[in-house]
Amino acid sequence: MKLLLSLIFSAVVTTFNLNAAVAFEFKTTTEVTGLNKPWGMTMLPNGDVIITERNGQLRRWNGESLSNPILGIPEVLDGGQGGMLDVKAHPDFANNQMLYFTYAAGTNSQNGTHLARAKLTDNVLSNVEVLFKPSFLKRSSYHFAGRIEFLPDDTLVFGVGDGYSYKEHAQDLTSHLGKLIRLNDDGTIPSDNPFIKQKDAQPEIYTYGHRNPQGLAFDIKRNILFSNEHGPKGGDEVNIIKPSLNYGWPEITYGVDYSGEIISKYWSKPHMEQPLVNWTPSIAPSSIVVYYGNAFPLLNGHLLNTALKFQELRLVELTNSVIKNGVSEVQIMSETTYLKELKERFRDIELDNEGNIYLLTDSGKLIKLEPK
Repeated sequence: MKLLLSLIFSAVVTTFNLNAAVAFEFKTTTEVTGLNKPWGMTMLPNGDVIITERNGQLRRWNGESLSNPILGIPEVLDGGQGGMLDVKAHPDFANNQMLYFTYAAGTNSQNGTHLARAKLTDNVLSNVEVLFKPSFLKRSSYHFAGRIEFLPDDTLVFGVGDGYSYKEHAQDLTSHLGKLIRLNDDGTIPSDNPFIKQKDAQPEIYTYGHRNPQGLAFDIKRNILFSNEHGPKGGDEVNIIKPSLNYGWPEITYGVDYSGEIISKYWSKPHMEQPLVNWTPSIAPSSIVVYYGNAFPLLNGHLLNTALKFQELRLVELTNSVIKNGVSEVQIMSETTYLKELKERFRDIELDNEGNIYLLTDSGKLIKLEPK
């Protein structure tokens, strides 16, 4: 059901400004309501949207109606922050119809983030293959991470959270917890993964020292992989992801524990990466895209982040990249906040072929932003 809200918004808050902030105007349309705890979505080449629901379902929205649950999903552990997580269409989906999805699996006392793929035909999954299970199964039902992104070589990267109570695993290369994982599209391990030849390291690991990364986006123009992730109380981050690097958690952080207890007295240490963006207080970032599209040309090359706690769409305006030693480098120009008026916890963001923006909310909505 479509509910035209006829709301036109412009920038509400500029948190800091090194140059004039980008301002764009749009109208919002609520395309779908009544979703069950939606978490992730992916856009198919024909414009259909596949949406995950944390209770273990996939749904297809074709622009007019929402399908019944897609059949063939493996058993999902729905509890705490777990359940059905992200979904991503293969870059060659038009020819192979392959979907990739992450989900929590196991029991309340032994669980972890899994990755599977399957072929989608009509509304049925077939040839379901589990491509990844974590090396360590945890008791807690928190910090699963799970966001998926494909790289230009058709390898894929996805996050595995630290499990909350197991934060020390983020620095342990024998554990998958607190890591970004990189695999080939068939689930095998790329031969150029950074730790593949290192003794006492899991060969799937791409980067480490992460807490709960829930946004991944590859910038096709700058050749940069961006991630955003939840800090504790303070210290939410946007990071530029490079293979083998240590992003510091929990050895360094700009946040403290929810109780106020100090996690680390250090903001920086040698050989640990600093974030591109540090959000203190926490906005609770949940997904990220690098915008390229015709609908809002002023946004091209900038980051859009969804936020849960702050209930907003956060635009991070970037400078044009500078090439240093063959590597693209960017700086932040400004941040601007949108959509606080809707009072929604925004869970995921996607773009269609024209650059219109789609947002999932924890209240069960799919919302479209398009030029007014």
